[in-house]
Amino acid sequence: MNIGITCYPVYGGSGVVATELGKALAKRDHRVHFISYSMPFRLGHVAENISFHEVTVNTYPLFEYPPYSLALTSKMVDVVQHEALDLLHMHYAIPHATSALLSRQILDTQGERVPLVTTLHGTDITLVGQDPSFRPVVNYSINQSDGVTAVSEYLRQETKKHFDIGCDIEVIPNFIDTERFQRAEKDHFKQALCPEGEKVLVHVSNFREAKRAPEVVEVFSRLRAEGFDLKLLLVGDGPERTATQRLARERGVHDDVRFLGKQEPVEEILSIADVFLMPSGSETFGLAALEAMACGVPVVASNIGGLPELVVDGETGYLCPLGDVEAFTERAARLLGSEEHQSEMAAAARRRAVEVFDIDKVVPRYEDYYERVRSESLVEA
Repeated sequence: MNIGITCYPVYGGSGVVATELGKALAKRDHRVHFISYSMPFRLGHVAENISFHEVTVNTYPLFEYPPYSLALTSKMVDVVQHEALDLLHMHYAIPHATSALLSRQILDTQGERVPLVTTLHGTDITLVGQDPSFRPVVNYSINQSDGVTAVSEYLRQETKKHFDIGCDIEVIPNFIDTERFQRAEKDHFKQALCPEGEKVLVHVSNFREAKRAPEVVEVFSRLRAEGFDLKLLLVGDGPERTATQRLARERGVHDDVRFLGKQEPVEEILSIADVFLMPSGSETFGLAALEAMACGVPVVASNIGGLPELVVDGETGYLCPLGDVEAFTERAARLLGSEEHQSEMAAAARRRAVEVFDIDKVVPRYEDYYERVRSESLVEA
């Protein structure tokens, strides 16, 4: 199949999932065309069966804001026509699905019918999509797509709850390459960061407000006060990084906190972790938590959103009430205080990642869904 994929090419869940899906499809002998304003973060370089088509936007002085959505539409039309695409797959509704719908209408006038699949990832529904400026467009774009998927049952329910949806939404969870994401011996790395053999807490995020990164530092400082010999590794960057650094200084733990910024490959860091902390206030799936689980790291996370579909409380990690720093501290202490308990949960976390969310189990579900959408679209045409 010849598939066009559009996503945000930045450091974030939806872009990572879209890129990894495209790479997996290419390995399964599909032709994949990424259409975006820059090379997707996880793509690295164009490989066999993968092409990248850059969207450029005219900065004509009349435009107060560059009309990216229109430039994206034009590029989609161009790629569909010149590469004979069989299907367009949009990741994140705004503005990708809307641009794809407009491109589909243009192509319809020329006798070409290309089905559109839209995957909902989270804030396109729970936050940005509910802004009055975007809501009617998001609602229309979802309903007019030939197929719609959501990355969790939670997100499917939220979409139905907040929008007037008349179409079916298929739940296909996020996935991970468990061959790539698995625990590996990184003694030299552990020695460099933890020369005294300290245990390691890890948090990975884009440091936006919803990720509540300062709470990670608060939990860490309380664990240190309880006598645990620890290091905290914070991976990623974003608007809350400064506040997180400030709190680390205020709590007197800054020397034992490493702000590592954006890192690839993150699995090397996860391979030396003992506990992964995710105190997010909003999480429709929790891809970073899945990456940790695949590397055999128990996850202590907020009991919100799609996280209960990923983390099995008391088995692969713990789920805590949102904002309950005391509960997060206590659950992390349980893991850090018992090597046997930590090892059992680590093994269970890895097992669940492999058995439920492995790339070879989830990607075929997308392939099957593509075929269904194409068949139904041809019948309607």
